[in-house]
Amino acid sequence: MLLLYAFDLKSSEYMFKTTPNLTKIFLGIAFGIFTTMSLNAQEIPTDESVVAAGEATFNANCTQCHRIWEVRIGPALNGVSERRSVEWLNSWIKNSQALIASGDEEAVALYEEYDKTLMQAFPFSDDQVMEILAYIKAETAKGPPAEDTTATTAEGEGDSISSSYLMSIIIILVVVLGLAVVALIIAARTLVRHLKDAKGLDEAEQEVVSQQFDVSAFLKSNNFVGLVVFVFTILVLKTLIDGAFTIGVQQGYQPEQPIAFSHEIHAGQYEIDCQYCHTGVNKSKSANIPSPNICMNCHTQVKTESEEIQKIYAAIDYDPETKTYGTNTKPIEWVRIHNLPDLAYFNHSQHVNVADLECETCHGPIKEMEVVYQYSSLTMGWCINCHRDTDVNTKGNEYYDKLVKLHSEQSKEPMKVEDIGGLECAKCHY
Repeated sequence: MLLLYAFDLKSSEYMFKTTPNLTKIFLGIAFGIFTTMSLNAQEIPTDESVVAAGEATFNANCTQCHRIWEVRIGPALNGVSERRSVEWLNSWIKNSQALIASGDEEAVALYEEYDKTLMQAFPFSDDQVMEILAYIKAETAKGPPAEDTTATTAEGEGDSISSSYLMSIIIILVVVLGLAVVALIIAARTLVRHLKDAKGLDEAEQEVVSQQFDVSAFLKSNNFVGLVVFVFTILVLKTLIDGAFTIGVQQGYQPEQPIAFSHEIHAGQYEIDCQYCHTGVNKSKSANIPSPNICMNCHTQVKTESEEIQKIYAAIDYDPETKTYGTNTKPIEWVRIHNLPDLAYFNHSQHVNVADLECETCHGPIKEMEVVYQYSSLTMGWCINCHRDTDVNTKGNEYYDKLVKLHSEQSKEPMKVEDIGGLECAKCHY
């Protein structure tokens, strides 16, 4: 208790001013030992909420280099809390470069083993480090994931069978329709031939049987001309209306970028979390374009010989040989793909944090795109339909408690976004 009191924030200043130097040194060493023992004595928590928080932090910051059961840029992390002390892991995660520079044997050995690839420093708190370790420990306890390709194969086969089945039905219907038309023509000709051979027909009946179809007269008739004018007018009007509805719609827009960045490789193959690069997506209106220093977290060591990576080096005036930065920098002129009109307001953080939407909801299969394109139409109707169909994510949010209660008294259906004002004009057009 005396030791703890001595290091109280208010009392420590007085103590260090009035005690001899030797006492200061002794107490400093004692405090260091106490802190180390306290950190090592901590047990990695197993609470689900802590593990979930650790998973979120891990996915947002660590997945670009690490996996639990797979070696990527860095080592596989399963069982890491059993191989290293919590104190060492805390120091390594927060600032591995400082630990290496201190001469720590384990840190230096790890640095040498992975081709002197430096891990960036993370400004995590002790609690965040423990959350990450809790997540790693929980995943380690689950064991390595089993490889299961049957689901993908079955799904692909199912789609193939459905498409083939639908195409077969269409072909059969076309064949049946063609045979029916041929049968009608044959029947009509047979009937006319039979009537021509029949006896006892009066003059009017003979005229009907013997009449010929005059194509020229039909084309000049008022009925045919009127039909043509009507169809032409309808087609022109439809074209004009369709054109009006597509003004400002850039669905499928896929511009060429100044640097060939592949989401298929980064987000798909290496499973880098979207929020690692688009840092504003969960805290601001815009997702923001990643700055080059985020790229350099990996590309000071990875693919340094790539022509596209050399473009990043040129933009930030980085010399990979000397690993130094110059002052002759210039912006990378990325081409914006998703553009909303100025009259419409959209907030990424509201949809990501509150609604808990995945990026793919609006941006489509982004993890499969070699070159990104606008997947959704992003029209007003598209947004309104989403607000009509989407359930409000009220779980764990006390803000919605009274609304949920009032809604449940009036309807048995889940509460939709439109039920909380999601269709009000001022929500988007302020």
